[in-house]
Amino acid sequence: MFIQAINRFRSAMQLQDFSRRNAEIDGVRGMLFAALADYSNPHLLEETCAAGQLRRLECAWAIEQAIVATYQVQNEVSAVSDRLILLQDKICKDALTVINRCESHDELDFLFPEIIRIKNHDLAVLDSWQNHVDWMRSLLPQASLPSSDLKLLSIADFNSPQTHYSTINVAEPPEQLVYESLAEKSHFYSLRDQLLFIFEPELRREYEFYISEQAVITGYKTLVKSNLQQASDLTVGNLYYYFKIKDESKDETELVSAK
Repeated sequence: MFIQAINRFRSAMQLQDFSRRNAEIDGVRGMLFAALADYSNPHLLEETCAAGQLRRLECAWAIEQAIVATYQVQNEVSAVSDRLILLQDKICKDALTVINRCESHDELDFLFPEIIRIKNHDLAVLDSWQNHVDWMRSLLPQASLPSSDLKLLSIADFNSPQTHYSTINVAEPPEQLVYESLAEKSHFYSLRDQLLFIFEPELRREYEFYISEQAVITGYKTLVKSNLQQASDLTVGNLYYYFKIKDESKDETELVSAK
């Protein structure tokens, strides 16, 4: 349905009659919303592993972007900006859901580089798109895509294999190299939490508070909040679990002694 909607969108952009073109685009948007409902089915998502869930959600995000494009070619810039804000928020929430479902090293090996790339690239592109649209809206009440972009959209071949498959790059992506470096210095739970920090800064602040509390008890005077705020996510994650394990071991020892 998504591919059919995109092909219909391409044809609609070639119509010369303005009212007929808008009617066709409205029809395309209806098809896209129907496809989005299928991909966002919560029951199907619940039954999918973290890695599979991410791929399914990425499809939903792509459909969302196509919906945004239908609004933009109709000069509905307010709707475009609003939906881009919602999409960025949804991606962040979906990423948290996927990370929290991660239960093994194999899943983390796959998810960590993928999610870092989503944060550094996909979300950055959407933010740039939104800023551009907001800038256009501030200048022109009826801003739309440039004529050159509209022409490219009308002649795009969405059935081309290049549309569905990216070129294979034999070199390891930088996100993979970063993950491999971090994995040598950390462990599963710390690495998973470092991903959570990206989308949930409040969690990192909670960890910093716990570390500073434990540092006072154990005499690590340099681990004050001001220093921890400057530390890397790797350092905070590792320190948290260092103190957490130490604290739990102490509790177990006291429990055995009491018995």
